[in-house]
Amino acid sequence: MSAPVPPARGSTVRGALEAALKSAPEEGLTAKDLSALVGISEKDVAGHLEHLEKSLKAQGARLEVLPATCLACGFTFKDRKRLTRPGACPECRATRIDPPAFRVTG
Repeated sequence: MSAPVPPARGSTVRGALEAALKSAPEEGLTAKDLSALVGISEKDVAGHLEHLEKSLKAQGARLEVLPATCLACGFTFKDRKRLTRPGACPECRATRIDPPAFRVTG
């Protein structure tokens, strides 16, 4: 029996996420878009993106986060560090939030 061959870079979940983000449109891709493209749950995307951010930094690229926005009052979550969608707006308490989008630059 031969030793198992590791999967190619593009066939891993993070490799597939990286490829999707590099070919992302100008407005980026949301966690929902990425989960549909890669075939993982929306909740798992944030964890993979945190690790991908570190490996992209080592390659000289970076994960750009386009912040979430409240659809009711227009508040932008520009200082938010978490990659997940906020639950409610701190200004108006509305829960109609446009989720953050992601893309790779550099």
